[in-house]
Amino acid sequence: QVQLVESGGGLVQAGGSLRLSCAASGRTFDNYGMGWFRQIPGKEREFVAAINFNGGDPRYADSVKDRFTVSRDNAKRTGYLQMNSLKPEDTAVYYCAARRLWAGRDPGSYGYWGQGTQVTVSS
Repeated sequence: QVQLVESGGGLVQAGGSLRLSCAASGRTFDNYGMGWFRQIPGKEREFVAAINFNGGDPRYADSVKDRFTVSRDNAKRTGYLQMNSLKPEDTAVYYCAARRLWAGRDPGSYGYWGQGTQVTVSS
């Protein structure tokens, strides 16, 4: 199994930046792809970004493309989501998730999840 813990959320004004971290333990981290998702109360869980086990093929939702950057440091067993030019509509609980080798957009395909971290963007 893989255990994941998110950190780095908080309150920021519109136009500001945050970097979320996802620390992994358990099975070999570099054999697992990583995805980022977010959820607003009353709304469906939404894909944000993903990256493959080897750091290749980063993918983004249209709503965050050119503002967010997904990356990972396998030596530190940690994934990152750099969020720039934040907007109030980015406010949500953000989750990281892991699955074998390749990442994807479907939350149902991920077997391992972190506890979530709150991101609030004020106008």
